[in-house]
Amino acid sequence: MVNNKKNRSAYKTIGEVAKELGLVDKKNGSLKTHTLRYWESEFKQIKPSIRAGNRRYYSEKDLRIIKKIQTLLKERGLTIKGVKKLLNKPKIDALDENNNLGIFKENNFNKTEIIKNKLKNISKIITELKKIK
Repeated sequence: MVNNKKNRSAYKTIGEVAKELGLVDKKNGSLKTHTLRYWESEFKQIKPSIRAGNRRYYSEKDLRIIKKIQTLLKERGLTIKGVKKLLNKPKIDALDENNNLGIFKENNFNKTEIIKNKLKNISKIITELKKIK
């Protein structure tokens, strides 16, 4: 029986990585491979193997780093500069999904709650002002 799936440790093309990360244009379904190339230029930790025809092949280590970058940028709301600082800290390669980066999450959660409360108050004020007219 032939298994068509790649070995988990096999290198992946830029298209395969983009699909795995969900980097797909919602309008036309094209892959956003430019995002990966941009991150590669910004983060020295991403080192794909570049072979004939300038084709990029990403290792499992590259993929883990890219996933961490995506999480920090998109889910935790860090800036590129902030992610760079975090990735340049010693032992950053040991980071996984279970490590406690709660500082960012907690702060974002608290900020979100504060903003929600302020918006509710503003909404109440607007409603009251409309009643006055």
